[in-house]
Amino acid sequence: MWVDGSGEVRFEQSLWQLFDYKRVGRDASDAEIEEIIDMGSKAPLSDQQEQVQENIYSQINAFCTSMDDILRTDISSTKEPMSTEQNAGLRRSGLSLAVGRSAPTKTSPVVPETKPLKLSEVSQMFKDLSGYTLKLKPSQIPHKEAGQGLFIDGEADVGSIIAFYPGVIYSPAYYRYIPGYPRVDAENPYLITRYDGTVINAQPWGVGGETLELWDGSSVSEISQAVQDAETGSDRVWKMLSKPLEGKQLWGNGEVLERRNPLAFAHFANHPAQGMDPNVMVCSYDFPLFEKDMRMYIPNIAIGQGEEVKMKKIGSFWFKTGSSGSSVSAYPVLKTLVLVATRALSDEEVLLNYRLSNAKKRPSWYTPVDEEEDSRRWS
Repeated sequence: MWVDGSGEVRFEQSLWQLFDYKRVGRDASDAEIEEIIDMGSKAPLSDQQEQVQENIYSQINAFCTSMDDILRTDISSTKEPMSTEQNAGLRRSGLSLAVGRSAPTKTSPVVPETKPLKLSEVSQMFKDLSGYTLKLKPSQIPHKEAGQGLFIDGEADVGSIIAFYPGVIYSPAYYRYIPGYPRVDAENPYLITRYDGTVINAQPWGVGGETLELWDGSSVSEISQAVQDAETGSDRVWKMLSKPLEGKQLWGNGEVLERRNPLAFAHFANHPAQGMDPNVMVCSYDFPLFEKDMRMYIPNIAIGQGEEVKMKKIGSFWFKTGSSGSSVSAYPVLKTLVLVATRALSDEEVLLNYRLSNAKKRPSWYTPVDEEEDSRRWS
């Protein structure tokens, strides 16, 4: 959604302010809020990014702990990073989905035993622990194509992670493997783009599942929501002229993922109608793949070679950094997205500003939240 550098700067500043406001609390005074805004405007971008990544990591770690409490039959994991030897092996093999490198023959990962709970039961138990969960029901957006909407059931503070954007991750080098390429969004409204060009396709994830399973993302789930743009004659011509590349070999054996994830529904968040305000924003998060005990709760797999980023250890945690030094190492990551609350939420529909480009025709249901800001971001 954000493609220009200045947009990234403003985006990180906004998130930094949100997370510090969450730290102060909903009862913060006007003076405290003004101080936070002033600090956010003056802090270096690298500091803002580390603050954002640290806060998201902390919340995701808490989420994974809650999911362990709900689903694990034995809690024996220590959530310690891999040893140097293990990490070296992981770096050689990327995401276990890499192509073009020789690697030992892979065997299917072992799927550990979990409690036989349904997604609805997991969702309710998570609400009991955290104070909120998510539900799908008819949207309150007043247009016929709104379809299913995403609703928060319970209460969440500003700065809270509300939802994960699940599905298959494509870096720019692998765009041609996106189903429907090059008109990838003609029949798929469940695509989203990070500011760095990474695309996530949530269509294969659908509404999740009822088990912890080996998931490779190669199947397309049926999602009971009307597709907002019907295929045109031009789209059919493009399909005949340029078909997407077959990418079965890129999926490998898949990953063991918990399909009963109660927060993996960000792709159902609708754009606000005229007169309505968004209440969440997207936040990019680079999940470090050495956090193997948290991996099953991150609802994504990546196509192609895993990317390495610089990570710095602070205490027992690792965070993305732009600095260098003896404590900084490069590790493979999943380039994911989460939705973060921009205000306190309570039993309401989750609304996300899609910020569609004004360079091409936008759907009839789309009303810009801030046309001037959209123009700056896409200029």
